[in-house]
Amino acid sequence: MKLQRLSVCLLILVALFFVGSARTADSGSALELVQTIVLKGKAGGLDHLALDAKRDRLFLANTVNGTLDVVDLKAGKLLKQVPGQTNIHGVSYAADLDRVFVGLGSGGLCNVFDGADYKPLKTVKFFDDADNVRYDPTGRQVFVAHAEKALGVMDAQTFAVKGDIKLPGSAEGFQIVPGKTRLYLCIPSPSLLVTIDTEKREIAGTHPVKSAANGHPVALDTANNRVFLGCRQPPTVVVLDGETGKEVTSVAVPQNIDDLYYDTKRKRLYASCGEGFIAVIRQNDADHYDVTEKVPTIRQAKTSYYDPESSRLFLAVPRQSGKEGPEIRVYKVRD
Repeated sequence: MKLQRLSVCLLILVALFFVGSARTADSGSALELVQTIVLKGKAGGLDHLALDAKRDRLFLANTVNGTLDVVDLKAGKLLKQVPGQTNIHGVSYAADLDRVFVGLGSGGLCNVFDGADYKPLKTVKFFDDADNVRYDPTGRQVFVAHAEKALGVMDAQTFAVKGDIKLPGSAEGFQIVPGKTRLYLCIPSPSLLVTIDTEKREIAGTHPVKSAANGHPVALDTANNRVFLGCRQPPTVVVLDGETGKEVTSVAVPQNIDDLYYDTKRKRLYASCGEGFIAVIRQNDADHYDVTEKVPTIRQAKTSYYDPESSRLFLAVPRQSGKEGPEIRVYKVRD
C-alpha cells in the first residue's frame, strides 16, 4: 500500500513538472521563439547587433569571423557577409542617412558602409580598441568608445572627427536620450554612471555606483527618468535616478549580462546574459522591480537587440557543436 501511494505521488510530481515546463515554454512565457536563422562562421564570439527596420534587415558583428553579417529577416537567411572587419564589435545604423557604422577593436577604426548595398564609404581612425558605437540622430553624430578612456565623436554626414570626450575610465555601454542632448555612459572600473552633454560634447555629471561594479549595458526609462545599469559583480541590474544619479534599487540577474532593453509598452526589461538566459524583469513602479522569468538560451549567447516597433527581440547565438554556423534567434514579445 505504501509503495502504491509512493508511486502515485511520484506520478503526480512528474505530471506537475511537465505542465509547469510547458507553461514556461509556451503560453506563459513573455518571449516566444518564432524564428531561427542559421549564419556562417566558426565557433567563437559574436558581438552587437543593429536593425534596418525599413528593409527588415539585421546587422551582426560576427567577431570570430571578422565580418559584418547582414541578415534578411523576411526571407529568414543570411544575405551578405562584409569581410575584412577584423575584431568587429559595435554596430549602429543611421536610418535617416542610410549608413551603417561599425567599430573595430583592431586599429581603433570605425568603418562606414552604404545602407543599400553595403559598399564602404569611409574608414575613420580613432585610438585602439574601438568598441561600442551609437548614432545620435538629433545631432547627426556618431559616438565611438575606444581604449584611450575617451568617447570619440564623428560627424555622421561628413565623417569629420569632432574630437574626444575624456572620461574617468574606459567606457562600456552607453545610450543617448531620444530627442535630447544627453547621453548616459557606464564605466566598469571605477564603477560609475557618467552623464554627457552631446551638444557641448562634455561631461555633465559623474555618479559613483556603490552597490555593484563591472557595469556593461545601459537602458533608459525616459518617462520615469530612470537609468538601468547591467552589472556583473554581482550580476545585477541597478536602477538609478537619471537626474541625480542616486541609486534607487537593484535586482539580481543571471551572470555575464551584456545587453539590456526597456520595453516602454509593457513596463519590462529584457537582459540577455551569457550564463544562458534572457531575464524578464517586471517594473511594478519606477522604484520596484522583480524578475518574473528566466528564458533558457545558450551559454555565451549574450548580445541582443530589441525592436519596440515590431515587438521582436533578436539574440546572437554562437556556433554550437554539430551546427552549421552561428544563429540568430528571433523572439516575439507577448503582452
